Amino acid sequence: QPQLVESGGNLVQPGGSLRLSCAVSGLALDDYAIGWFRQAPGKEREGVSCISGSSIHSSGHIIVYADSVEGRFTVSRDNAKNTVYLQMNSLKPEDTAVYYCAADRAFGCVIVSAVYDAWGQGTQVTVSS
Repeated sequence: QPQLVESGGNLVQPGGSLRLSCAVSGLALDDYAIGWFRQAPGKEREGVSCISGSSIHSSGHIIVYADSVEGRFTVSRDNAKNTVYLQMNSLKPEDTAVYYCAADRAFGCVIVSAVYDAWGQGTQVTVSS
C-alpha cells in the first residue's frame, strides 16, 4: 500500500520561503509521477506542480507548473531518499492552503487531480503578516 507523507508546512510572512517534502513508501518512486496540489478554505483543489518519474524519460523529467506559481515554485525529486520536494519562494497570501502530494503511475505528468490514485494527508501553509 503506497504511503505519502507531506511535511514542511508552516506560517510564513509574505515574500518568505518554505520547502515542502513528500516522503513516499510502498511504491517504486522511479515509475511514478508526483503531483502537488493545494486546497484553500471554500475553494476547489488546485493543481500546483508535477514531476515525471525518472525511468520514463531518459532525457530528464517532465515538469509542469500552474501559471499562478510559475517562476516562484520549484519541484524536485530525490529517488534515493524516496522524497519529492516543493520549494516555494516569494510566497503570497493567496498561496495559503493545505498542500497535498499525490502519485500517478503514468507517462509524463499532468496537474489534474483525477488521475492521481494515492494521496498524502496534507500539510498547512499559511502566508500572513
